[in-house]
Amino acid sequence: MKLAQLTITLFIVSAASCGPHRETPDTPVAPPPSVDPTAQTISLVPPGPPLARRESVVDILHGVKVHDPYRWLEDVSSDETQKFLRDHDSFTRKHLANLPGRAALHKRLTELSYIDWVSSPRRRGKRFFFQQRHKDKEKKVWYWREGKTGEPKVLLDPNEMSDDGSVALKGVWPSWDGKLAAYKLSENNADESTMYVMNVSTGQNRKVDTIAGAKYARASWNPDGTGFYYTRLPVDDAIPTADRPGYAQIYFHEIGKDPSSDKLIHDKTGDPTVFVGASVSRDGNYLFYYQYHGWAKNDVYYKDLRKHSEWQPFAVGVDAKFYVYAWKDQFYIHTNLDAPRWRMFRADARSPERDDWKEIVAEHDKSVLEDFSLLGEHLVLTYLHNASSKVKIVDLDGKLVRNLDLPGIGSVLGPVGNPEDDTAYYGFASYTTPHAIYETSIKNGGRTPYFQLEVPVDPAPYLVEQVWYRSKDRTPISMFIIRRKDLSKDGSTPFLLSGYGGFSINMTPSFRTNWFPFLEKGGAIAVPNLRGGAEYGEEWHKAGMLTKKQNVFDDFIAAAEYLIAEGYTAPQRLAIRGGSNGGLLVGAAMTQRPELFRAVVCAVPLLDMVRYHLFGSGKTWMTEYGSADDPEQFKALHAYSPYHRVKRGTSYPALFMLTADSDDRVDPLHARKFAAAARWANSNTNLMLLRVETKAGHGGGDMVKKKVARQTDTFSFLFEQLGMN
Repeated sequence: MKLAQLTITLFIVSAASCGPHRETPDTPVAPPPSVDPTAQTISLVPPGPPLARRESVVDILHGVKVHDPYRWLEDVSSDETQKFLRDHDSFTRKHLANLPGRAALHKRLTELSYIDWVSSPRRRGKRFFFQQRHKDKEKKVWYWREGKTGEPKVLLDPNEMSDDGSVALKGVWPSWDGKLAAYKLSENNADESTMYVMNVSTGQNRKVDTIAGAKYARASWNPDGTGFYYTRLPVDDAIPTADRPGYAQIYFHEIGKDPSSDKLIHDKTGDPTVFVGASVSRDGNYLFYYQYHGWAKNDVYYKDLRKHSEWQPFAVGVDAKFYVYAWKDQFYIHTNLDAPRWRMFRADARSPERDDWKEIVAEHDKSVLEDFSLLGEHLVLTYLHNASSKVKIVDLDGKLVRNLDLPGIGSVLGPVGNPEDDTAYYGFASYTTPHAIYETSIKNGGRTPYFQLEVPVDPAPYLVEQVWYRSKDRTPISMFIIRRKDLSKDGSTPFLLSGYGGFSINMTPSFRTNWFPFLEKGGAIAVPNLRGGAEYGEEWHKAGMLTKKQNVFDDFIAAAEYLIAEGYTAPQRLAIRGGSNGGLLVGAAMTQRPELFRAVVCAVPLLDMVRYHLFGSGKTWMTEYGSADDPEQFKALHAYSPYHRVKRGTSYPALFMLTADSDDRVDPLHARKFAAAARWANSNTNLMLLRVETKAGHGGGDMVKKKVARQTDTFSFLFEQLGMN
């Protein structure tokens, strides 16, 4: 119940002897050159628009010269930057539009994308709420129904909210009685949003209940539906975007009152590296306030709302993470305190001091307790074992009742339900098993199909294997490989290697319809479980953050070396792909080991790691990456920063850079500056393409046709570069 912050055959090699290695080196790679190599010349001119202008911009940081020849591209409002974007985007789209097989690829991706889908239903009062994607609509629609079998009625349809699809629905939170629903809308799928409240029965908005500054807001309703707690940012252009998280405050909104009079529950921290949030217990008795110091630790405070008490520290100043759920005057605590694979405690709300906590679920020696829910008066525990899901149902004392019956090896979404309801729902999928939802009884068990995704694919020719390889420091790393059963290990198979490696985000099996055109053309896909994620506990995460971030890139590079050494593929048949933090990953791999790859797909990335914290939401990631303001962290950041590692005269793989004009999370300046630098430095004629998606945020446009267009461009590029046309 965390406060919110995206197989057919399994083959495990030496799993018993290849557990995560806990000692990780802290030595960064050699730093980039400290002199600007502008005097070097290249005889080849790369295809595309004219090379971008270079400037002699040099910062002296901790005694080191840091060159930044494309700083002018940070100013997106300048005419020169806009011309740069138009020229590069136009060249990219014209090139991709003329590639052979593109029309057939677009048709296949359209077939795989316009499909029916529904989410698990959630009961609020006598009403059930759920999402549904229709094969003839661009966006998912929210519905509600009276009772479990009532006629579905439209709650919110974002397809009808704007003519061009630019308005995005960013979240829906029905009240516990099901009579009202809070929801957020944004322009161009950006993170910045506004919260509204609607009457469910009439479908009408309550005009007074409109809250601006809802970028981080989630509605935590009190039991009687008269109001909710939420996080609000000031709407003030005088506050720099990078500093705004430090001004986040917790408010209580009383329905029917002007939000300007909302009660302040907790003031701002003044620290832009800290996220804040609040949640109220199901019975309305306890309010919890969270301060997230990055992705490695958080503080928790609470108050008893019946006593109008002041904030009391619950878990403060400890290097660990805590998530608390209150039920019947008991606090259930999910934590990695002295337990990197997580465990659970229970505390009496009347005596919640640490010495009085009782451990009810001990840390597992091989599996990670990823999450928990309190459903049907039981605890439902979701574990990761070798990056795949296992679910246990235990009583409130932690005693095992049963293992949840899963249809195979894969990933579980949920289960979801209510603490007082016996019925719960959960989703399941693997790389070759389409998403399905099942209904189960917490008390009696069983598994009843609720929804099965139907997609026009035949998974029979493919299998999933899990292999283990060793990284540069000899740490064992697990990796999923999705391939044809008849693959020949002669190095001829086109491979797409994809990863993330950060922020405790786990790469677990999921069914991705857009992968199948690549598989159907004879390709294969590999997904390693890099350090920086949390597939093997918090130590796995910490081994890939701050000054140890180079471990993540070493893990990824070692995955490529393994695939080549084992005959799965060869450098000229190997492409890599990543987005956001994964964009940083592939940018680092491209600049550190360019000879390993034929092509790179880099989406909405961070690439200038010396200045990333000055833009967008960058300061909120300083606890994960570090800051160039700190001498030791600067040393590591500058050493691997892809933008600063671009070296004139290097033979780089082909690059497909994707960015979005309304990305207010990772500033698109990273993509612009790196794309310019890579084209200038490259010593061959490989394409260096830059694609700009309009009216789109960090996750791209949320319409299906935009996703199909983006995927068509991506796989057209990959097919061309890997010889798959």
